[in-house]
Amino acid sequence: MSTPTPQETLRADLGIIAHHVARGSRVLDVGCGDGALMAALRDERAVDARGLEIDPGNVAAAVGRGLSVIQGDADVDLQGYPDASFDYAILSQTLQTARAPDLVLDHLLRIGRRAFVSFPNFAHWRVRLSLLWGGRMPVTRQLPESWYDTPNIHHVTIDDFRAFLRQRGVIVEGAWFLSGDKQTTSAAANLLAEHAVFLLRGEPGA
Repeated sequence: MSTPTPQETLRADLGIIAHHVARGSRVLDVGCGDGALMAALRDERAVDARGLEIDPGNVAAAVGRGLSVIQGDADVDLQGYPDASFDYAILSQTLQTARAPDLVLDHLLRIGRRAFVSFPNFAHWRVRLSLLWGGRMPVTRQLPESWYDTPNIHHVTIDDFRAFLRQRGVIVEGAWFLSGDKQTTSAAANLLAEHAVFLLRGEPGA
């Protein structure tokens, strides 16, 4: 049996992103964690990947992989990056943890010619059912923390995000929806998808 490639071992949303990043491009991974996505892009897509990560342990792990990662806060440090300095800016499972996610997204689209954003969908039917029947904030495989120690401070849904993009005039070049680790249809995604991945562009012709 063949050994899985780094891309094949990625979390599902990261695997989608890795598959759609163009070979040889320049990438900024915001909230890069331990650098798993960056390492896969470097090794399999010849990408020049840079990372920004708030957790010092994750920064150390990423640097240990030979990656260019600095410690920083997306809410504070993105303003220092020049316009269009990367082909892609990536924000995976971080939007809902930002103090000002609208400003973070603005910077993402300014810094990158395109941006990937992935997030958990708080309108998924299991979340709705937990609130309706149990009257409590859900704890699931995708949202494992209790209400008092979750890093998620902005509970965004797929329909919320779509409306936000329309209001800002952001172009959606691609969208993928996940139920567990499997891709699902866009039909009724706000109810049936646990996670979403969007590929965005700020202005026509950018």
